[in-house]
Amino acid sequence: MYSKRPFNLKPYVHRTKNGPCFICEITKGNPQFKHHIIHQDNSHLVFLNKYPPLYGYVLVAPIAHKINVTSDFQLDEYLQIQKLIYRVSEAVRRTVLTERMYILSLGSHQGNSHVHWHIAPLPPDVPYAQQQFESLMSENGILDIPDAEMAKLAAKIGKELNNEAERNS
Repeated sequence: MYSKRPFNLKPYVHRTKNGPCFICEITKGNPQFKHHIIHQDNSHLVFLNKYPPLYGYVLVAPIAHKINVTSDFQLDEYLQIQKLIYRVSEAVRRTVLTERMYILSLGSHQGNSHVHWHIAPLPPDVPYAQQQFESLMSENGILDIPDAEMAKLAAKIGKELNNEAERNS
């Protein structure tokens, strides 16, 4: 659907290790950290990956700057964000052709420390050797998706997320 373009990892790594927290900057509305937001409430932020190796790749994060995947959360907070991750994953699945949904938390105390979860839909018919971590590696290129298409995709996923919330209320 979209061609891949090379991704220069070196400046990205430098920025994540030495710059401000990109998630905190998104929540502050810093225009230098513009991302396509799918959902935001008082506790959580859901947005499209700015450098997607897969179409429909979404990130979910708490608004509060938490670093550790489990120990920085009270159990009820953790379960709440996991419920949101489930709902977002289902919204992505209903929006994007998906063979398998990858859900993982990446980051490090050394860079991208604000805890967040990746929801990455693997499209159908990807050869096995190009699945799993191989499909997530930006070193293999990122999709060249026009900004207007990213905005439409964020709106579609957001609509599905809202529809799912209505079905379950």
